[in-house]
Amino acid sequence: MLKEFREFAMRGNVIDLAVGVIIGAAFGKIVTSLVNDIIMPPLGLILGRVDFSNLFLDLSGKSYASLAAAKAAGAPTVNYGVFVNNVLDFLIVAFAVFLLVRGVNRLYRAPPPAPTTRPCPYCLSAVPLAATRCPACTSAIVASPAAE
Repeated sequence: MLKEFREFAMRGNVIDLAVGVIIGAAFGKIVTSLVNDIIMPPLGLILGRVDFSNLFLDLSGKSYASLAAAKAAGAPTVNYGVFVNNVLDFLIVAFAVFLLVRGVNRLYRAPPPAPTTRPCPYCLSAVPLAATRCPACTSAIVASPAAE
């Protein structure tokens, strides 16, 4: 059983998946930092010096100066600013994955379709592969082996 598990774990797909998960986690941290530290501060400044991570709705009816103060008091809150940050994180990651998949798909283009015609050896008109007579010059031609 241990030998079977080792063979399973050492397959290329499992190792590729593990590497992908590790790189994905690191990429997630970079995107979170990008959103929280680069994108949201200028956006908050444009929208009137708003810190999105500190936007919340207090459900207890009391007033708190910050989300940290409300959490320290144990007040129930709806943290919609954190939600906005997480939505932006998701959108950036989804767009990056879209670009990655699009690039990979371009590498694996479908092969060109198989030809359905061939030139007539006498008049060079396009003739279906299974044809035994040219429709243009009416010459008798041998059907191609692929059509049979």
